[in-house]
This record gives sequence, C-alpha cells and structure tokens, in this order.
Amino acid sequence: MGDFLSSVLPPGLIDVLSALIPPVVVATVFCAFVIQLLRKEMAPRRMDGSLVSDEETGAEDAGDKGAAKVGETEATNETPIAQGRERTESDGR
Repeated sequence: MGDFLSSVLPPGLIDVLSALIPPVVVATVFCAFVIQLLRKEMAPRRMDGSLVSDEETGAEDAGDKGAAKVGETEATNETPIAQGRERTESDGR
C-alpha cells in the first residue's frame, strides 16, 4: 500500500500526513472527552446533587411529576386570601 500512496501523492505530502495523523487522533480523543465531561457537568441536577434522568425514574414517577407541576401552576395563579385590610405575604416583601 505504501507503494501505491507514493506513486499517487508527492513525496513530501506523505511525510506531512504521517506526521499529522498522531496529533489529530490525540486531539480528537481529547475533544471527545472534554465534550462528554461538559455534557455530564451541565446535566440537570436535583437539590441533593444527584443527576436527573428519565431512565432512572419509572413511568409512574414521570406521571406524578407532571401532575405536581400542574398543581403548582394552579396554586400560583390563585389570588391570595386576605381578610379586610390585612396585607398579604407578598405585599411585605
């Protein structure tokens, strides 16, 4: 195979390619490692620091989380209950 490449490519280009291939391989592996590390570090986490992933939680948990989110949004849209001229908690902040 070396004879084929030497007959097709100029002699200086073969030396350049053979010198560049190892650094390109090392750089590719390094970049893949850094990207994998960054994706892991930027993944959403819970308050205790554990990773949030759909594979670890069952289908039942995912349904419960969706129901909880709907309940939270409904509660935030309600008007605060205050009697007479009392201030609500949010008025004092």
